[in-house]
Amino acid sequence: MTTITAPATGRHAAAAPIPQVSNHIPLKQTIANSLTMAYRGVLKMKHNPEQLFDVTVQPILFTALFAFIFGGAIGGSVQDYLPVLIPGIMVQTVVLTSIVTGTQLREDMDKGVFDRFKSLPIARISALAGALIADMVRYALATVLTVVVGIAIGYRPEGGVIGVVAAGLVVVVCSFAISWIWALVGVTGRSVGSVQGISMMVMFPLTFMSGAFALVSTMPGWLQGINKVNPVYYMVNTARALMNGQGYTADLAWSLIGSVVVVAIFAPLAVRAYMRRA
Repeated sequence: MTTITAPATGRHAAAAPIPQVSNHIPLKQTIANSLTMAYRGVLKMKHNPEQLFDVTVQPILFTALFAFIFGGAIGGSVQDYLPVLIPGIMVQTVVLTSIVTGTQLREDMDKGVFDRFKSLPIARISALAGALIADMVRYALATVLTVVVGIAIGYRPEGGVIGVVAAGLVVVVCSFAISWIWALVGVTGRSVGSVQGISMMVMFPLTFMSGAFALVSTMPGWLQGINKVNPVYYMVNTARALMNGQGYTADLAWSLIGSVVVVAIFAPLAVRAYMRRA
């Protein structure tokens, strides 16, 4: 006769092992998730080409208008003004373009798109990082168009192709870092209008007083002092030195160090705010 023993119950029963679930996402998967989200952002541009108007029309209009309107008054002639203007307006155009990052994030969150991302088993930072990486395509396009228009109206960069490419890379990388600030503003802002208003209110003074259109040495002393803590000032100086054949300067180091610091501070803040409000 076979005896069947019932499983032990009660306090003497052996506790069943509880599977351990880890919230840790490996770095490799985080990068893959971010690139996937970046590809989504590029596809959005493809299907909504009006998103590229600010990086296609604005560089052409601004470069031509500033050159021919202010060239004679500030530089003495258009040709003499172009070495000052083209690097400066390249920085100004790309930096102002980074503001769109915050407004587009706010639009996506208002539509509920990011709610789905939050529920997926992906790295938390990937939704934001992917959107910002995709925007680097827009920065690169604005940079190229500004240089092309400048060359078309007579600018001849003494730094050559290497200087122009180096300046463009620095501007794109620094703008990517700055876009994390606008990502935080976009995530925490209450509406698209408020995000855009706050961003423009901050960036317009910083870009115009940075020396993008007129040399800082011609400005009052107190304004020159403020520029010492203006990140756009260092970007303009770096781009101008590289494109005009002055080589690598301390401004390049300050620009890159500042970019690292900005990402280190604002990326975690943006991700934390996103997880709270998405």
